[in-house]
Amino acid sequence: MNIRTDLALESFSSDELPESVHIRFRGKVFHITEIVIDDDSCVASIGRGRGRYITLEGQCLSRFSEDYELMAQELAQELSVLLPKGDILVVGLGNNDITPDSIGPQTAAKVFATRHLSDNENFGEFFFTTLRRVSSFAGGVMGQTGIETAEIVQAIAAELQPEAIIVIDALACTDVSRLGTTIQITDTGISPGSGVSNRRQEISEKLFGIPVIAIGVPTVVDIYTIVKSLTGNKINKEMPNMMVTPRDIDRLVERASQLLSFGINLALQPTLSFEDVRGLF
Repeated sequence: MNIRTDLALESFSSDELPESVHIRFRGKVFHITEIVIDDDSCVASIGRGRGRYITLEGQCLSRFSEDYELMAQELAQELSVLLPKGDILVVGLGNNDITPDSIGPQTAAKVFATRHLSDNENFGEFFFTTLRRVSSFAGGVMGQTGIETAEIVQAIAAELQPEAIIVIDALACTDVSRLGTTIQITDTGISPGSGVSNRRQEISEKLFGIPVIAIGVPTVVDIYTIVKSLTGNKINKEMPNMMVTPRDIDRLVERASQLLSFGINLALQPTLSFEDVRGLF
């Protein structure tokens, strides 16, 4: 049975790690696991290449938390380490008309875009001119546009010339407990749809020549995995497979995208406080 997951954490057994793989643990509000792969020796076996994979695990993101501000700040801190200085392009991947796949577009809509403000001479000495130049967009999926998302991003990046790209997408996982409770950040980019066997052209530094940081939250899980974890039995391959999502997916996507946007905004604009970012929306 093929494992359908976008989480690097689910691709390794902590008991038998290859020599090129290193795991570190940290975190205050989140339980953070950082997996560092030194080379591309794991690509053939598990599909994970050289890079850093940071997983933040916590409480369900669809619920209100008293630690919300600390969660946003810890997310921003982890993301900041991967970001170079200079202009940033933020891209929301996914289909905004399909709720489990709409985390990317909904997050991108909440990112504070500043490129047009810093270019406007009418703002003079206002604080807008001191902020990092950020552009944000969500281009839909190929079924809507007829264009590979990577081609759209490549064309926009060629025009804007950012120093790095942040892509946000909904992910698939194998552990039901990670649905809506986990955030993954990686500097290896992303292949949209790979977790649900609909792999599209990858968006990565290899293609664009600049760092590509991918952020995502698992919103779907393979039903084969659910059945096997609950019963321990082998899967009847004649049974149709499907992807399952939590019943409170509307609230999950709304609140998860808000938390992601808070973390991204704080990471991109370190001069702004949490209260400043909250006041923007």
